[in-house]
Amino acid sequence: MTRSARHKWTFAARFRRHSFGWRSQTPIKRIREAVKEIRAMTRKDPLLGAEGAVRLLEKLSPALEQVDSSSGAIGNAVNNAISALVPVIANAPADDNLRGKWLERLWKAIEVDDMPYLELLPEYWGVLCHSPELASRWADEFAPIVREAWSQDQGVRGRCFKGTDACLSALFRAGRYKEILELLDLAPHKSWDYRKWGVKALVAMGENEEAIHYAEDSRGLNEPDSQISEACEEILLADGRFEDAYRHYAIEANQKATYLATFRTIAKKYPNKEPGEILSDLVSSSPGSEGKWFAAARSAGLYPKAIELANKSPCDPKTLTRAARDMKSKEPRFAMEAGMAALRWLLAGYGYEVTGHDVLDAYDLTIEAAENAGCDKETLERIRIMVASKTSADHLVVRILGARLGLAINR
Repeated sequence: MTRSARHKWTFAARFRRHSFGWRSQTPIKRIREAVKEIRAMTRKDPLLGAEGAVRLLEKLSPALEQVDSSSGAIGNAVNNAISALVPVIANAPADDNLRGKWLERLWKAIEVDDMPYLELLPEYWGVLCHSPELASRWADEFAPIVREAWSQDQGVRGRCFKGTDACLSALFRAGRYKEILELLDLAPHKSWDYRKWGVKALVAMGENEEAIHYAEDSRGLNEPDSQISEACEEILLADGRFEDAYRHYAIEANQKATYLATFRTIAKKYPNKEPGEILSDLVSSSPGSEGKWFAAARSAGLYPKAIELANKSPCDPKTLTRAARDMKSKEPRFAMEAGMAALRWLLAGYGYEVTGHDVLDAYDLTIEAAENAGCDKETLERIRIMVASKTSADHLVVRILGARLGLAINR
């Protein structure tokens, strides 16, 4: 009996077929625990850790078949696990014979993965092969099936093949770059999911300009423009063509979950660019959303610009109130104007789930910042005028501020 067969993995008993019901919280937790267990073993015994990684990947899809995947949470957990486990398998000191057995098991798991949960795994096939020789053998096995699936002859064309990404990945690891391009020429559609391997192949061949043209030619309906721009940007940056990369691709390639994160990503990637220039370009790229760049301007210390943006289009009042709270002592004039903008947008009806506490918080912080800046009297008068211009007593913000200011509000 082998050492790996004797080892008792804690996760193994938890990932039997249909181990989980429809709720995703528990399986997500179990996946994270399993990855943690495998990583811990890898530090002690890399081969045994890799065996555990293969075993978990085999068990994932059958165990998760009944889990509700509509939110995407369980899919993200599986993809994160795949990204963590691939290096464990790829870096294990295994010979081609053992690695070949692992790959056979993984390929079988992919074939029976109907959900599919393991669809990211084929992209790493070349990495999992580790050696160009083993990758080349797998490419030879996959390539004829891909050619058949992409055949122009309807009588020859086969069904959709799960190993297309695996084939392209294996060809890339094997250094068979021209074959990647030849194979992609047969594809019935210009799908970026596959053509990105053509871009990588051209870069590996030193044909960077052609790689950019190839990527640009991949654009089309339902294709991920941001990913295409990111690939082009990466090529230009590697060539030292920072200005071209910035001018043509920086904004589209670096869109993040928040406006602030987008700004910070670009600023970090292009340190030669002034923050003000980057911010100006970002603002110009999203007309009508100027206020959403307030936090970015504030983070760069561009306080006058931040206030200008906050007053030009709607900005989250809570974001503005936080700025007033954080900067009331350091930059009181900025904090006061941020607070005024918060009150303005609150009075205009903006803000998510606004409470009376939010309104009073914005008011109190604005006045406190104004006192620090020595302009409390005029600030108070500005607030009075702003509130008095609102005629509806049914407005929560008007009622609260009117009471605080001692104003008679018509009902």
